[in-house]
Amino acid sequence: MNGNKETLCGLMENLNTAELPELTEVVCAAPSVYLDFVRSRLDPRIGLAAQNCYRASRGAFTGEISPDMIKDCGADWVVLGHSERRHVFGESDELIGQKVAHALESGLGVIACIGEKLEQREAGTTEEVVFTQTQVIAENVNDWEKVVLAYEPVWAIGTGQTATPEQAQEVHEKLRAWLRANVSDHVADSLRIIYGGSVTGENCRQLASQGDVDGFLVGGASLKPEFVDIINARV
Repeated sequence: MNGNKETLCGLMENLNTAELPELTEVVCAAPSVYLDFVRSRLDPRIGLAAQNCYRASRGAFTGEISPDMIKDCGADWVVLGHSERRHVFGESDELIGQKVAHALESGLGVIACIGEKLEQREAGTTEEVVFTQTQVIAENVNDWEKVVLAYEPVWAIGTGQTATPEQAQEVHEKLRAWLRANVSDHVADSLRIIYGGSVTGENCRQLASQGDVDGFLVGGASLKPEFVDIINARV
């Protein structure tokens, strides 16, 4: 929940004029009230996502937005299950799964977020937490080609405390093994698993060097010029 038209124009100008790698897909998740505005000014080579949506196409759900509304604004992705939706607004695994199913059925790509809290990591239940969250998402996916899985350890979001490259790789590797055992070899090999949690221009190259880290879900650093450096982390 950041920005206004003036600041968004500055961010878009920085991206529109930047040298971006051809093989890196870039998607910007703007506040819903600015989706139309951003799509009309952002370079077409850059995708657009909403930060959330509801599980229904229409109805008495005041304040919510539907996948059809998102598409009507020119966006083709949505972020679902973000840690703030889970832990600030109390969204359950079940609700997130329903949202994933409806967004995919409506033709949106889904960036599905999972991750553990600090107390869960310290208790040694990281795998149990992220596997449970992933299971509910998997039960609601009908087309894995339109899904990106984002691992975002809650203890590393906006805290300045980043998972080490080794910690990120360990969880990503285990997630890929879970997908191989519970979904299919094809999905395990092809699904993009991205990392989110205080990614910066300083640490992005080390994180990107890990074999199972396929990209990033970028928070605060996306509002700074260093976002371009993060996009180019593997160049």
